[in-house]
Amino acid sequence: MSAGKSYVIESLDTGLRLMSLFLAHDTLSVTDAARELKVARSTAHRVLSTLEARGFASRDASGRGYCAGPELVTLGRPAGYDPGIAIRLRPVLAAAAEATGETISTAALIGDRIIVTDGRESPHPVRAVLDVGRAHPAHATAAGKVLLSRLTDEQVCALYPQEELEGVTGQTLRTRAELLAELERVRRHGRALSAGESVRGMNAVAVPLTGDSWRDRLALMASMPADRGGAPDLERHAKALGRAAGLLPPTGIRRPGGGSCDRPYG
Repeated sequence: MSAGKSYVIESLDTGLRLMSLFLAHDTLSVTDAARELKVARSTAHRVLSTLEARGFASRDASGRGYCAGPELVTLGRPAGYDPGIAIRLRPVLAAAAEATGETISTAALIGDRIIVTDGRESPHPVRAVLDVGRAHPAHATAAGKVLLSRLTDEQVCALYPQEELEGVTGQTLRTRAELLAELERVRRHGRALSAGESVRGMNAVAVPLTGDSWRDRLALMASMPADRGGAPDLERHAKALGRAAGLLPPTGIRRPGGGSCDRPYG
């Protein structure tokens, strides 16, 4: 045995390998984990239970499997920075920009913030500014609401442990209860809206972009001045964004279930 191998702590190694599986799988059952790791089901169950207690795994909507917990979601590498993904997104961004005439951006969720990863700026003299690399409070943006809606309510509650939310403008959602209700509407309608919630006088609409797993999911957003972003405009742009997003091969994102805010994580 090599010097490196001699210092491996087997239980820790199993836990780390199991965490790695969540980077490629939306959900894992105990049987799945045992098969992938080549360990007994009892071992897989103990490791999953430990990860759940520390917030690195949580029960899925069925209650029979596990998905990435909020701690692991926070640590996940931002989506959208891989060169291959950027190349695949070019026709999506081009189609969305042409169809809407507004500033288009893609965004990834990191903890309770979104990071703008790419986009196209509108040709209009008065337009939303494309700010690639900038972080925004997720609950105050259309893209952030879309990405939060792909999490369970339990994961959202872990990201927002306090009932009061950060106020960005006078229109921003101010409580976690309001956010959870809004995310349920996003799940039903397949798009999220923002009316002056992140920047005064600017409205936005966003739809989900599929990814290979939870960590690779992006939102596609169109942003514009409020005088060009009334309710009919936003709904029309939502349809255009949906058509543009359809240019990417589907990867089968499943609608997450709800959960309770009262469940502890450690």
